[in-house]
Amino acid sequence: MTESPRDGVQSWTESMSARDRIRAVAESLREPRSVNWISEQADAAWSTTNEELQDLVDEGQLYRVEAGETTRYQPDYTRLLFEEIHTLIEENTREELRNELAAITEEIEQWQATYEVETWEELEQSLADGDLASAELQERRDVITRWEENLEDRRLIKHALALYSDVEAAREQMIDATDRDTN
Repeated sequence: MTESPRDGVQSWTESMSARDRIRAVAESLREPRSVNWISEQADAAWSTTNEELQDLVDEGQLYRVEAGETTRYQPDYTRLLFEEIHTLIEENTREELRNELAAITEEIEQWQATYEVETWEELEQSLADGDLASAELQERRDVITRWEENLEDRRLIKHALALYSDVEAAREQMIDATDRDTN
């Protein structure tokens, strides 16, 4: 499966600077990648890509990984995970997160019933059926992609809900400390 940093690549490449595109590609990596690969994906000059990657390493946002004679880069996945969870908590109420979790579960259950499978992997295996038309193959491939995304979203939402009270308490402590300092 090939990685795509974003859907609608043409639109984001036109509206973002080369450095922003490089950062977007670097943050979307699922495995260590070379400067050449990142440069190509970001549609940016090699020298600009190399410079930006070095800056990201210096900022602690990327790790440099030596793979034989090739240097590859990967994001700090732990930091990205916590940033995503933080964003979910900051931008959503607890009820909105619960509702999204229910919607994801309902959509997965619909796919399970429609395709008579339990997992996206089972649906993927059905792609080898020789009697599927190209439209049906594409539909199933699209469902598999959305199913995988839903599982990732569900995992993040569950983490956000588990940490919601702790984040609220920390925020209240910060507000209380600020109020004490201003009085």
